[in-house]
Amino acid sequence: MGASLGRAFDLGKLAGLTTLFKLMNNACMTSSHDTPAYADLHLLAVLAQTRSYTQAARRLGVSKASASGRIAELERALGVPLVRRTTRAVGLTAAGQQLVDDIGAAFARIEQSVASVKDLAGAPRGLVRVTAPVALGRQHIAPTLPAFCRAWPEIRIELDLSDRFINLAQEGFDLAIRHAQAAPDTHVAAVLCDTRSVLVASPDYLQRHGEPQHPSELARQQCLLYLRGVAGQNWAFEKTSGRRAGSAAERVAVAVGGPIKANNSEVLREAALGGLGIALLPDFSAAEALAAGRLRRVLPSWQPRDFFGERIYAIRPWSPQPPRAVQCLVDHLRQALVRGFALPQ
Repeated sequence: MGASLGRAFDLGKLAGLTTLFKLMNNACMTSSHDTPAYADLHLLAVLAQTRSYTQAARRLGVSKASASGRIAELERALGVPLVRRTTRAVGLTAAGQQLVDDIGAAFARIEQSVASVKDLAGAPRGLVRVTAPVALGRQHIAPTLPAFCRAWPEIRIELDLSDRFINLAQEGFDLAIRHAQAAPDTHVAAVLCDTRSVLVASPDYLQRHGEPQHPSELARQQCLLYLRGVAGQNWAFEKTSGRRAGSAAERVAVAVGGPIKANNSEVLREAALGGLGIALLPDFSAAEALAAGRLRRVLPSWQPRDFFGERIYAIRPWSPQPPRAVQCLVDHLRQALVRGFALPQ
């Protein structure tokens, strides 16, 4: 659940143009053999984002054959090849990349004007495409959406739950909710709340295996691991209590192992509830079970470090003026999550 969401290319600003160009995209858009149509240039820009005729066509509401044919017509009109096709992806030639770079600023100005005009129409409206991690999205994002949709009935939400890294501009997302150490400086980020990692186990497990008193003892325990390669098998801790004022915090790293690895914190929580071992979880997955006494904190005077992120962010591609619908959703999520995920002491 890292913060790398792809490069902030000026093409990210083109997302707001999709509605404007869909009407034109479903007509014959090459105005003459000498003058390329604006919608065909926009198609080229979207193709540069998606690197896929299928995704570009889906984004613009046209057929794949139509998109391919229009790019070919654009190349004939300009007299130079713009697209380099391979068996795995679609890329741009040097001429195609130069053209996309040159038109990016102009399309960004159009996008800003379109957004401004739409804002004059009254209530925010339109589709907001959001991506969020699976566990966080299921437990804390999805439950807030009914209230949002009642407050803003003309805004539609498309929520994609995935833990994979997503390039927002390339895949056409307006917003990403991310659990990260820091937000990428290539995007605009709003902090929704703070979060932290917590070490937990069931009372039954601790009774059978004993409760560790120091992180080094975890090497002899059954630990439930987040599936993250070698990094998932090493846990780091920092002493947060019982140290002298002004002294450096003691840090300990320990290699751990156990019966289950998973790439989802809900799966690890259920394994911990079943008494299979000690789990390192984000607080939003552990808080409810801890409050109910079904899980207990392990090593409460040691804070896990450098594993899960320490903040929940709402991240969007840069634009001088975000669509009002997107900003409404960010404001709603910030208010819904303002208290964070309180853990019992």
